[in-house]
Amino acid sequence: MKNTNNTDSSNKFVAPAPDAATDLRTFFIDSLKDIYWAENALVKALPKMAENAGSTQLATAIRDHHTITQNQVARLEQVFGLLGEKAEAKKCEAMAGLLKEGDSILEETQPGPVRDAGIIAASQKIEHYEIATYGTLCAFAKTLGENDAAKLLMQTLAEEKEADMMLTDAAYNSINFDATDEA
Repeated sequence: MKNTNNTDSSNKFVAPAPDAATDLRTFFIDSLKDIYWAENALVKALPKMAENAGSTQLATAIRDHHTITQNQVARLEQVFGLLGEKAEAKKCEAMAGLLKEGDSILEETQPGPVRDAGIIAASQKIEHYEIATYGTLCAFAKTLGENDAAKLLMQTLAEEKEADMMLTDAAYNSINFDATDEA
């Protein structure tokens, strides 16, 4: 029987794809392409999230982060330029899944505090993915001696951490409590 999942069932070794990265720089650039797709997808998704937020504070925060995200896309383009690479996107399956989950939350909740709590939950999952990704990209850039790229990526990492804190504050200062009262 032919094994179609790229693993050898006897030792669980995953066979690499033909175009798999062979060095850290290639993997770094591939990872940049992944987050570039993710950030561009967020630029498209954030207005819908803001429109569906019932809380003015939450809607404003999402709109503000939309502008920040557009700047992050431009910053990634700078990173590609510093590396002598063309800014290219490669579909990020993780972000695609997180955005799909966010759409499901909108469909599964009524407008109001519960939906807002769901928007925060979906947004924080996205922020945590971005924090993990940018943290890794910063480490790769530093390891590769790409210090200018690392500085730009660290700036984005700081913005993602700030967005996560803002979402936590919004949840704990009112939205989650309002959602418990909704019945």
